Amino acid sequence: MATEPVRFDTKIAVLLREDLATWQRLNVTAFLVSGIGTAAPEVVGEPYEDADEAAYLAMFRQPVVVLEGAKDLLAAAHAKALARGLHLSVFTAELFATGNDEENRAAVRAVPTAGLDLVGIGLHGPRNAVDRVVKGARMHP
Repeated sequence: MATEPVRFDTKIAVLLREDLATWQRLNVTAFLVSGIGTAAPEVVGEPYEDADEAAYLAMFRQPVVVLEGAKDLLAAAHAKALARGLHLSVFTAELFATGNDEENRAAVRAVPTAGLDLVGIGLHGPRNAVDRVVKGARMHP
């Protein structure tokens, strides 16, 4: 018997710059969503277990929407997310050249907010607020 889909009050979204290579899209998405689970632990479900009792890590309890858009759309969405106080993770172009968390944080810290060369942002917040922030983006193919 199929259950009716759950409609969540919150939304998790990743917005990627449209000109990224496939490997970059995957890498950026993984990094961006990792921050959301730490800032909003309520979005993480319970650990998994298979029929043989092998244990697996817990994952998000709700879907993650992956979108794409142009560089200017990303900058506008970033500004809106900051203004709305949403949980927000960022990935800048400079992070493709760094090798560890300390260098990543230093690369972001070195640039003023308006000057960040964003290639992706991760968002979590009330569904309507996230929808307004990413308005104009299209679903990732």
